[in-house]
Amino acid sequence: MRAVTYDAFAPDNSRLKYGEVPDAKVGPGQVLIQVRAASVNPVDWKVMAGGLGGMMDTVFPAIPGWDVAGVVTRTGPDTPEFAPGDEVMAYARKDAVQAGTFAEYVAVAAPAVARKPAGLDWAQAAGLPLAGLTALRSLDRLGVGPADVLLVHGAAGGVGSLAVQLGRDRGARVIGTASERNHAYLRELGAEPVTYGDGLAERVRTLAPGGVSAVADFVGGQLETTLAVLADGGRHISIADPGVAQHGGHWIWVRPDGAKLAELAAVVDRGALTVEVARTFPLERTAEAFDASRTGHTRGKLVVVP
Repeated sequence: MRAVTYDAFAPDNSRLKYGEVPDAKVGPGQVLIQVRAASVNPVDWKVMAGGLGGMMDTVFPAIPGWDVAGVVTRTGPDTPEFAPGDEVMAYARKDAVQAGTFAEYVAVAAPAVARKPAGLDWAQAAGLPLAGLTALRSLDRLGVGPADVLLVHGAAGGVGSLAVQLGRDRGARVIGTASERNHAYLRELGAEPVTYGDGLAERVRTLAPGGVSAVADFVGGQLETTLAVLADGGRHISIADPGVAQHGGHWIWVRPDGAKLAELAAVVDRGALTVEVARTFPLERTAEAFDASRTGHTRGKLVVVP
């Protein structure tokens, strides 16, 4: 099968290669998915640079990618949940970095897989798992509900835009940080936009004089502002700054979870959640997709299509 691989850690795309690799094998409790789309997440190129070398083993040559949407072509022994022909999606992170989703086929453990909602096309479905599960886990940890004023740092990004929608679906008032060019987009999602940068705390306080009750940081480097606008008894999380744990917050690291992914699919099916796709790239141009992701200014998801 065709896939993108790298044979050593590198801070750039110099080790990326597109070509033939051995066919994916499907083991007990797994499904073999023909990849229709795989989305790019910043963790993909950070892992390629060795950023998680202290946490996870990497087996070279490694295929990057943790998000997938596609069609089940084969099931391993004792996998009654799925059958060939099922349209599915998954956050496909494994215990070791090796057989990722930037390939024509990928084997994924059945408990990580959920059925693709009819309301999303392949690219959108590929963009939902990691970002959507991150947003959902963040809001679950915060316990966001109708009484909350939720501040979302990075509200126009892949995770932030989904957190905004999930927060609004739970009845919360949502304030979202973004550049001015994305303010109209945030209003469409139901958030009150505020420009990030110097003076952010004062601008948030203007919108919420009593402070906010919950903060979700999806960009990092926001702890000072978070603490400045958080009301007494407020809760906060970050996916990018483990230091929040020293200030009463929680550092979020999402898990593969097919049941939670099915929850997200149900929100999609009732029209309360959608996925913004910024650009798609053919598999052989994965390096360009990584470069676009590295800019940090993409609204929505970048998706690779075999």
